[in-house]
Amino acid sequence: MNKFLKEFKDRGYFYQCTNEVDLSNLLDKEKIKAYIGFDCTAESLHVGSLLQIMCLRLLQKNGHQPIVLIGGGTTRIGDPSGKDKTRKILTENEIEKNIKNIKNILKKYLDNDDPSTKPIFVNNYTWLKNLNYISFLRDVGKHFTINRMLTFDSVKLRLDREQSLSYMEFNYMILQAYDFLELNKNKNCILQIGGSDQWGNIINGVELIKRYSNKQVYGLTTPLITLATGAKMGKTENGAIWLDEKYLSPYDYWQFWRNTDDGDVFKFLKMFTELTINEINKLKDNNINELKILLANEATAMLHGKIAAKNSQDTAREAFSSNSLGANLPSVNIDAKLIEKKINIIDFIAISKLENSKSEIRRLIKGNAIKINDDVILDEKFIIDQDLFKNSFLKLSIGKKRHIKIQLS
Repeated sequence: MNKFLKEFKDRGYFYQCTNEVDLSNLLDKEKIKAYIGFDCTAESLHVGSLLQIMCLRLLQKNGHQPIVLIGGGTTRIGDPSGKDKTRKILTENEIEKNIKNIKNILKKYLDNDDPSTKPIFVNNYTWLKNLNYISFLRDVGKHFTINRMLTFDSVKLRLDREQSLSYMEFNYMILQAYDFLELNKNKNCILQIGGSDQWGNIINGVELIKRYSNKQVYGLTTPLITLATGAKMGKTENGAIWLDEKYLSPYDYWQFWRNTDDGDVFKFLKMFTELTINEINKLKDNNINELKILLANEATAMLHGKIAAKNSQDTAREAFSSNSLGANLPSVNIDAKLIEKKINIIDFIAISKLENSKSEIRRLIKGNAIKINDDVILDEKFIIDQDLFKNSFLKLSIGKKRHIKIQLS
């Protein structure tokens, strides 16, 4: 088996391939261009996109050149895959801002120096914006049948649940197939990689190119990742795990990986670090908490740098130690006037946003899970006053893993 495909499988990236044997033989003979598409529906990608980013890194590692398609055009429509309702339509300015920020995130992960593997960034709005509707229907639309399109999960699941699917969204799969055709014609791209929910869209692109120009191209998909708890990768009870530190601090990012379920640790070491498979296999007898710290350090260093990873580990150690304010903890500013009014603990925590639900805060207090400056709070009527702040700081903790520093402003 080709070296790239072997590691792709060994790391748990592999789900399906359109013609694995032929692709393996081709990759043994030559270096190729392959593309992965990213929506720009938000200013930042989150951990749910990290598997695709790791695939881009693996392509580069094996001497292939990745094409990063940022869907400035298709974002104006919205991918119905895995969605139960139409996405919010963004403004032109919002989309352009999102594209810029997403490119900056991706550049952190990718080698931008080697000319032979340097990522090629493309925006499909470049070619989609000038499409002539009649010509597009005649030249491209004729290759698609409604019968076939209705069988793909992105459409079928919405219809089976009797949830509306707009004609605009229905066209998404044709436009994604056209993206592959465009990249094949102009960039000699012969492989598209995507999540398993994109299989139908990828197949459409492979078949469109075959019918349009009689060229052989390939599709390769990754599994959709869920946590051992069954939750979707990238989402937590406290929100998305963003890759942009404007929305999630390096410390909170480190903590996400540090809090990995025991059952996910080895899987994630393979998927989301660049430790070799042999190195990971040698760790099987190590303490599970040491492995979680290793995972957190490796994943955080890849995004935020080694210094940020070390600082996060030191901060976590400090936060767990007794009588420590946790100087490097993520901080939240609160108006000093609120404290002058002597706010109660429940309102105080809600304002800090460490926990939003007041009923949940009450439950946590009853369970002895709330601490102020490492002292357990037992009374839900406990009043926060100025005396609790040391040099204008206060440490708020929920359980063993959630800590922030409250600063008066």
